[in-house]
Amino acid sequence: MHTMRRLAGLLVLAVFALAGCQSQPKRDPAFAPVPPEVPKPAAQANGAIYQAGFEHRWFENVRARRVGDILLVTLVENTEAKHTNAGKVKKSNTSSITNPTLLGKPFSFVLPGVTGGKDADLGASLSSSSDFSGSGENTQNNQFNGSISVMVTEVLPNGYLRVRGEKRIAMTGGNEYIRVSGIVRPEDIDVDNSIASTKIADATLTYVGDGQTGMASTMGWLAKFFISAVMPF
Repeated sequence: MHTMRRLAGLLVLAVFALAGCQSQPKRDPAFAPVPPEVPKPAAQANGAIYQAGFEHRWFENVRARRVGDILLVTLVENTEAKHTNAGKVKKSNTSSITNPTLLGKPFSFVLPGVTGGKDADLGASLSSSSDFSGSGENTQNNQFNGSISVMVTEVLPNGYLRVRGEKRIAMTGGNEYIRVSGIVRPEDIDVDNSIASTKIADATLTYVGDGQTGMASTMGWLAKFFISAVMPF
């Protein structure tokens, strides 16, 4: 009885550990963005009435270029992927052993109860064949449209802008979150201070939800345990 209780306790601990360890997808280091080289700082002139980075010209556009500026991102993601795989393997083999001869005559013998009183020899043949065929197909189509305003969080040494933003929408069944982050090239920003999401480097686009709607479409911890690798059956 004590052993059964101990096993039940270990099972409960394993289930809770599995429920808490929901790992996020890991990025491949080979695809990590390369940071630009940091140039040497320019010599600052003493006594100037203007401060670098705070100037404002009479004739200039409204494009985001400083930390804290707002940029409009137009979501135009539309991806489609299809993968088809087919394979076929066939193999056959035949082996035979010829009955030897003894003094010019075929060798034969009689085993009572085995050959039924008939002559038997040492000749034999063996044949085998295998045939396998399989096919698989995977199709995926994703579409993500809309817009979100993000904020410049960092100006890189080469002039590129690191942006990040989140939109939160409260609904009856729960909350919806849209998150966008990445690196923007100033030349790709339109005159109306907007940029398409397809022109954002190292882009991360996330659309998640919580509340009743999110819980209804989420697998429970017990169901995750039964389909996990720790399930022995």
